[in-house]
Amino acid sequence: MSDEDEDAEPAVSLGEHTPVEGAPLARVSSRLTWPKEKSEVDRLEGETVIRTPEGPRELSGVLEAVDETYFQRHQEFEGHVRDVIGTGPVPTADE
Repeated sequence: MSDEDEDAEPAVSLGEHTPVEGAPLARVSSRLTWPKEKSEVDRLEGETVIRTPEGPRELSGVLEAVDETYFQRHQEFEGHVRDVIGTGPVPTADE
């Protein structure tokens, strides 16, 4: 690669950095090993604030609304959490 290539503008405009409160759910589930009991997820990550379409929420509060008590895989955990929090755009700190 030449020096000229390194100084070139990016091919896609990256836009401004807009802060988003909370951690992505996938990041939280990737920090855990599976299978895992709901109480153990709550003990390890319950205080973590996650991103939701309604704004940031503490995972512990979301887990209270989940009926499942044991998650075989992270996909199962994420599915149950998304059933509670919903899906959609996550508001930024400026909204």
